[in-house]
Amino acid sequence: MIKMILAEKITELRKKNGWSQEELANQMNVSRQSVSKWESAQSIPDLDKIIQMSRIFGVSTDFLLKDDMETVEYSNEEPEPESSSVRRVSLEEANEFLHVKQQTARPVGFAVALCILSPVTLLLLAGACEAGLLTWTEEAACGIGLIVLFLMVAVAVALFILNGMRTKPFEYLEHENIETEYGVTGMVREKKKQYHETYVRSMVVGTSLCILAAIPLFAGCMFTEDECGITVCVSGTLLLVSVGVYFFITGGTYWASMEKLLQEGEYTVEKKREKGYTGRITSIYWLLATALYLGLSFAMDDWTRTWIIWPVAGVLFAAVREIAGGLGSRH
Repeated sequence: MIKMILAEKITELRKKNGWSQEELANQMNVSRQSVSKWESAQSIPDLDKIIQMSRIFGVSTDFLLKDDMETVEYSNEEPEPESSSVRRVSLEEANEFLHVKQQTARPVGFAVALCILSPVTLLLLAGACEAGLLTWTEEAACGIGLIVLFLMVAVAVALFILNGMRTKPFEYLEHENIETEYGVTGMVREKKKQYHETYVRSMVVGTSLCILAAIPLFAGCMFTEDECGITVCVSGTLLLVSVGVYFFITGGTYWASMEKLLQEGEYTVEKKREKGYTGRITSIYWLLATALYLGLSFAMDDWTRTWIIWPVAGVLFAAVREIAGGLGSRH
């Protein structure tokens, strides 16, 4: 009986406000089919949706749920927010966020590619010296290689900082529970639909290049024992990986920004709770990896070999992330 009465009240309130089922669905962040099922008494909205409806319609939850309240009694007072922890995102703010993420995706992708490519000059110069192709001393070759490496890393860090400052005002979208205002969900879903083909293409290209990156390494091991030849093969691998990662970042950043607004995929409310714990673990992990790389490189004085720490760290990162995620879900 409660289900029928609630269904009738939702229909009555919607019509009194002059909204279509689609318009109410957009405000509730649900599909039009969900609203249709509520009004036809095929399903009952969850408690949080009932609370949200009471705020949108300006009525009490008692009115929606109790049988003995048969007339619509609008509250003269401003409805209180559902929770102080829920932030509302306007259509203007959502558009600005998507615009900023679209503009920063390529610079960030380029910065990551620079980090991956930074040891290439050092590797090639060291290999050329050992093969007798350069008349420089090994110390000079290493020195120039290190200068180029640090310059590339410095440029990358500058790009990270500059673009991070532009996206910093929107960091709450990744960590906090949000509620979008009228029209936001529909707009984002339409943009996501239009971008889907580009996103898939970027993921396919990025994945293919990362897989193909193994070919130069295998070729170097199979067809040459020359130190210079091996360094060229390793450099080719790093080049392919850097381009593949660039496609991952440029294609995935805009897609992820839309999922943040919709609270889908990796950005559901449950996943956000886990990320606070996981983020701290992964930050510590990469700081330790960097410390290990620098420590071993200076201690062994062999910068041409210690780069192997990075691909190993990258492979292990997936396992660390899963473990951290599992631990985070228990907290």
